[in-house]
Amino acid sequence: MDADMIEREKRPSFLRALLFLVVLAIIVAGLGTFAYALRSVEGPKVATAEPVPISVETVTVALQGDFALDETFTGLITPRRTSQLGFTGSGRIDRLSVDIGDEVEEGATLGRLDTRSLRAQLAAAEAQIDDVIASRELALRTVDRQRTLRDQGHVSQQLVDEAAAQASSADARLDVARAQADTLRVQIDLARIRAPFAGTITQRYFDEGAIAPPGSPIFELVETGALEARIGVPVSAVNALEPGEVYTLSVADRDVPATLRSVTGVVDMRQRTVTTVFDIVEPAGVAAGAVARLPMERAIEEHGIWVPVSALTASSRGLWSVMVAGPTDDGGWATETRLVEIVHTDGPRAFVRGALNDGDQVIMDGLHRITPGQTVTPREGKLAVSGTSPAGTQTR
Repeated sequence: MDADMIEREKRPSFLRALLFLVVLAIIVAGLGTFAYALRSVEGPKVATAEPVPISVETVTVALQGDFALDETFTGLITPRRTSQLGFTGSGRIDRLSVDIGDEVEEGATLGRLDTRSLRAQLAAAEAQIDDVIASRELALRTVDRQRTLRDQGHVSQQLVDEAAAQASSADARLDVARAQADTLRVQIDLARIRAPFAGTITQRYFDEGAIAPPGSPIFELVETGALEARIGVPVSAVNALEPGEVYTLSVADRDVPATLRSVTGVVDMRQRTVTTVFDIVEPAGVAAGAVARLPMERAIEEHGIWVPVSALTASSRGLWSVMVAGPTDDGGWATETRLVEIVHTDGPRAFVRGALNDGDQVIMDGLHRITPGQTVTPREGKLAVSGTSPAGTQTR
């Protein structure tokens, strides 16, 4: 009985061991199959041929000793003469003949004061002149009679001298009366405003009936027939200007000829420029107060090379780098990095100095696709960067 129980207990242990061996065999077979599959997979491909050089667009650069710089200096169109017109004396304004915007000729009467009081005083002065003239004539006749009586021995020399003194006094009083009359005539004349030159009325400060204080402006007159432009030019550029020469100014997008009248030669401490004065040759159609621009070309002596702006990449310490396609020993081309410094920019190009030589093949763009030392195939670009192309422009 005990032997049978022992036999039954041994059978399940044997079956479990056999099942374990079968499972283990299956696992080992699976691992072997997986390892074989891995060994049968093709490994990474290794390049055995040289890569095809990438095509880059280049431009052949040329070393220059200078470059032309176009600068534009600005100023204002102003009338040559502007006057504040008024009366020298005070009085009631009797008439104003013009208004703002009216064009007047030289000598035209623009306004008058009430001169009735002055004319009455002038009439009295003229009457006094007549009275003094009559007294003078009587004194002169008296002198003649006294001299005749003196010669006949009837009167003394004293009476002759007294008559002559009265005649001299009449002459002096006549001069005073005439001077007073002339003063009144001048006051009457100054009670009228005349245009000192032809121009346009731009301001009117009083109306009829108002009491004009002495010296206060009544009108502002601007000479529109003669305009000038005052433009500040740096000292370094002013020597290129010749007084008397005709230059072309740009005013409101139109070309206006102007003659250089004078150069002050004094440097403005605020603007650091010298004031130049141009006379507008044809002022018709040119508005006073408009902005005038004087274009000037100036040669800058600086050794450098024009390159496309697209060929520049920012580098360290304020420098820039360019890629150059240089020849290799096997007859091909490879890229090189050169450091440069920007001297001047002009739209799509820049004037630089640095590690560039005459005749270098500068890669124009596409710098993100290449690295230093990479083989390339240069292809001549179409962008012209020679010194004969238009120069840059600076406005001041």
